Parts: sequence; structure tokens; C-alpha cells
Amino acid sequence: MAFQVAPEFGYVVFSLVATFVTYTYLGVNVGRARKKYDVKYPTMYSDKDQVFNCYQRAHQNMLEQLPLFLVFLLVAGVQFPVPSAIAGLVWNAGRIVYAHGYYTGDPEKRIWGGFSHMGHFALILIAIYCAVRQLNWV
Repeated sequence: MAFQVAPEFGYVVFSLVATFVTYTYLGVNVGRARKKYDVKYPTMYSDKDQVFNCYQRAHQNMLEQLPLFLVFLLVAGVQFPVPSAIAGLVWNAGRIVYAHGYYTGDPEKRIWGGFSHMGHFALILIAIYCAVRQLNWV
């Protein structure tokens, strides 16, 4: 049996590309911050500058969430590509806002990007519904 997805799955692919762009953007910002705050590799955190640490944490936090986000985006996107792609874009936008809040040097301002969780939770709920449907429980 062949595995097929709807043509609208292309929106999910665009959301995945947006995730790569977001990931790269945050990584480049950490590289620039390394240069600006003189934090050499392989040092992960600065003992001298809290602002660099905020750049690093914004990027690392995305990396911590990325694996499960990608799984839920792909699982949910197979059956519900458009809402899944939208949820993926919400998550990405939230990650950028989160990072820019962190970049201020005041970690409390990262909360501005908290709306990324709405995208993530939407994907989890859609994935659960996909599982329930697949098992013919509804």
C-alpha cells in the first residue's frame, strides 16, 4: 500500500522550511553575540556577560523543543495539513519573539513569545485526534 498525502501537505513543508529559517536565524544571532561579547568556542556560557547567555539560552531552548515539535507537526500534518501548518508558523513566530525578548538581557521578557505554546499545543491536540481517528475510536 502506498503512502500518500494531500497536496495541501505542501503547506506543512513550508512550515518545516520556516522552522529551518528560524533555527538558522537564532544560530546566526548566537554567532554574532559570540563575536560581540568575545565568547570563544567551545565555551557555552559567559562568566562575564549575561546578555550573551540570553542569546545562547534562546537558541538552546528552541533546540530543546524542536524534536517533539517536528514529530507533532509531521504527524498532525498528514491528516490535517492546513491547520498544522498554521500551528507550525505560530510556533515559529513565537520562537522569534521569545528570542528577541531574551536578547534584551532581561530573561523575564522572553515571556512575550509564550504564544508559541499555542501552536505546539494545537499540534499535540491534532496529533491525538489523528491517533483516535486512526484507531477508529471516533
